[in-house]
Amino acid sequence: MSMIKANASIGDWCLLLLLSVLFGSAFVMVGIVLPEISPLSLVAYRVGIAALALWLIASLLGSRLPRTRSAWAAFAIMGLLNSVVPFLLIAWGQTRIQAGSAAILNATAPLFTVVIAGLTLADERATIAKLIGVLIGFFGVFVLSGFPSLDVDGDGLAQLAVLGAAVSYACAGVYGRRFRSMSIKPIVVAVGQLVASTVILFPLALAVDGVPTLALISTSVWFAVLGLGLLSTAAANVLYFKLLDSIGATNLLLVALLIPVSALILGWLWLNEVVELLYVIAMTIIAIGLSVIDGRIWRKVRSSLRVQF
Repeated sequence: MSMIKANASIGDWCLLLLLSVLFGSAFVMVGIVLPEISPLSLVAYRVGIAALALWLIASLLGSRLPRTRSAWAAFAIMGLLNSVVPFLLIAWGQTRIQAGSAAILNATAPLFTVVIAGLTLADERATIAKLIGVLIGFFGVFVLSGFPSLDVDGDGLAQLAVLGAAVSYACAGVYGRRFRSMSIKPIVVAVGQLVASTVILFPLALAVDGVPTLALISTSVWFAVLGLGLLSTAAANVLYFKLLDSIGATNLLLVALLIPVSALILGWLWLNEVVELLYVIAMTIIAIGLSVIDGRIWRKVRSSLRVQF
């Protein structure tokens, strides 16, 4: 087993930036695809392509999927929490709000993780600093969303859907801890939950949307679907687990600060979305909340102040 680094190297930072681009580009590619493909079919294609790609990679690495019912039941629950529910909620939400706004709201997943883990895991109780960070982060959501004027017939419901996706991701992070005790490798978990998600989604998509008329879908949209499956899902999962193994979960939390930046820039370049001042303010507040939860920046500030004075 490799040792986890205390601090990320320059190479690790480059990989973190790449991971943020892969995750952030998903919001943009979803925006490209939605005018021609429904959210349900889009998510089915995305997980199906990613499941096939990751299964091939895992096979090349010598990893095999388990055959026990308990493992596949866990994969199914993980798939629902980590792929089916959040992908659908984000895709539907983006039919009404911009990619950048969706990415900012989705960056609250670590905030929900602190709350859920603190309530359910004995070894991850929430500290005062973490709770303060959560409150700051949710204030950023309040600034972006304006809950007092929430209109269920307008953008407000779409914002709630993306926040629901963040909650689902947080639940997946907490639930996913059980795979360590089951001695299942992270790459196998990634493949298993995507295969389970595909089995759930494809029959549902066929029942609701019917057989797609492929000729009516443009080439650029198909390229975006492939990008979602191969880059933003399969490649991003491989890179995610590589970084998780080398720099640990705490350092990897930093990617949550970078994804909205990538999504805002790519949305501006590809979708001509407007980067509103409100987005920047809300993203900054949420980033401050996440930095308080992480704690390292503030510890370094206190240390430097002690040295100076």
